[in-house]
Amino acid sequence: MRIDIITVEPDLLRSPFENSMMKRAIEKNLAEIHLHNLREYGMGNYRQVDDYQFGGGAGMVLMIEPIANCIEKLLAERSYDEIIYMTPDAKTLNQATANALSLKENILILTGHYKGVDQRIRDKYITKEISIGDYVLTGGELAAAVVCDAVIRLIPGVLGDETSALTDSFQDNLLSPPVYTRPAEYEGMKVPEILLSGNFPKIEEWRAEQAYERTKQIRPDLLDE
Repeated sequence: MRIDIITVEPDLLRSPFENSMMKRAIEKNLAEIHLHNLREYGMGNYRQVDDYQFGGGAGMVLMIEPIANCIEKLLAERSYDEIIYMTPDAKTLNQATANALSLKENILILTGHYKGVDQRIRDKYITKEISIGDYVLTGGELAAAVVCDAVIRLIPGVLGDETSALTDSFQDNLLSPPVYTRPAEYEGMKVPEILLSGNFPKIEEWRAEQAYERTKQIRPDLLDE
């Protein structure tokens, strides 16, 4: 998988890809991440990338020309399965979306900034818009890193145990059941006996029941989907 990210703050994105699972995926050639500094496509001597919004109002807007020039250059080099815009006014990222994106080969992500991008960019180029929650960040860089992490970890070979991702929260619209490790008892708190029984069919049944009850208590909305 190749992911290109257009950003005005490329340094903000470097660290997530230099650590943990994403670093492993890159080192194993399972994923490529390419950052593109939008300011390199800026207008005039000052490489301007933003301007005041028509109609007045507080906040700057990312201009059409720098973004379009960057996207067109990338499109001339390859085709993209999805061109994603990170924005809070979109459908919220969920596991189903991450699963679908993990099957793609080339993805381009545009990160917003300030008050966002000129709507005409969204109308012309964007194929999918994603939010990571009902709140506003300074820019879309951290949101893009979240999407990349959620997607890349699903690529076969990235995780040490590929079945681990299949039992994560939300894969079946349920939260994960509680998990335990050694010691079996700590300050009087014991691991449920069923997990020590070796009866794996019963253990899976217990986990399913716990997942359902936890979901019912914390995220009952998932049970309606």
